[in-house]
Amino acid sequence: MASPLIRLAIVDDHPIVRDGTAALLATQPGIELVGTAGSLEEARALIAATAIDVLLLDIRLGADSGLSLLSANQGVSAGPGVADGPAIADGGHPAPAVVLLSAYDYPQYAEAAMRLGAAGFVVKTAPLTELVDAIRRAAAGGMAFGIRPRAGAPHLSVRELDVVRQVIDGRSNDEVGATLGIGVKTVETHLRRIFERFGVGSRTELVARALREGWLEIPPG
Repeated sequence: MASPLIRLAIVDDHPIVRDGTAALLATQPGIELVGTAGSLEEARALIAATAIDVLLLDIRLGADSGLSLLSANQGVSAGPGVADGPAIADGGHPAPAVVLLSAYDYPQYAEAAMRLGAAGFVVKTAPLTELVDAIRRAAAGGMAFGIRPRAGAPHLSVRELDVVRQVIDGRSNDEVGATLGIGVKTVETHLRRIFERFGVGSRTELVARALREGWLEIPPG
């Protein structure tokens, strides 16, 4: 007896990438493309209306982060071993397993994906065979991470994330403290600890790394 088709949906905000990926995967045996979306709003509507086995989800969707679909009851599966059972989409069917795609091979992205319950994480430059294998593993209830999370990868707390966001906005320590309602010494302590944990030596380096690696898109640990 032939295996059932894997119902696949793709979420990517770049039409050429989205349509090209869809065209490639639609030719793979055992995979049925059931829909595409270009934004979080379209993705939520697609998940609610369509029976999907695997959702291929870009981690960056314009100004939004695909990770937000995995955080707190957005209608996607928490992944194997993460929750008591599969999440249920609004349409009443089991929610899909999620394989995240990223143009960046940052281990902290993979760590956040695993922490939030994704079934896989694949870099966009990976061979098609690797992507297809990740989709098949996710559909079977397994996991596939082309980039492995680092052991003990550093997290930003909610407060640290607030401080980094203020520094990116160009505020001084006094301004950061006034905005967040904390003392300047507390701001300095947060920054010193962030510098030490991430191996940066200045505010400029911190801003550059935070923007390059998308720290503001990664949910706090």
